[in-house]
Amino acid sequence: MYNKYDFNQLEKELDKGFQVYCTYVRNRYLIFKTTENCYTQKLLADDPKNPQPRMAMITKKRLKEIFPYLEDIEYKVGIPEI
Repeated sequence: MYNKYDFNQLEKELDKGFQVYCTYVRNRYLIFKTTENCYTQKLLADDPKNPQPRMAMITKKRLKEIFPYLEDIEYKVGIPEI
């Protein structure tokens, strides 16, 4: 049976230490958990029409807001290189 991927699954995987690579509004990001309810969003590849900061701290609330728009989600285990 097909299970729809939801925010709770993403949150659990981030809690376990997974790094999430995803595309959001034409930009490629690495997202990983920093502390309780706090995540780091690192810009890996940007679209010149949509400039963004290279690194930003985001809250769980913000991650939940952008989740429906994340595309090309991939995972990696390990310590992120900052």
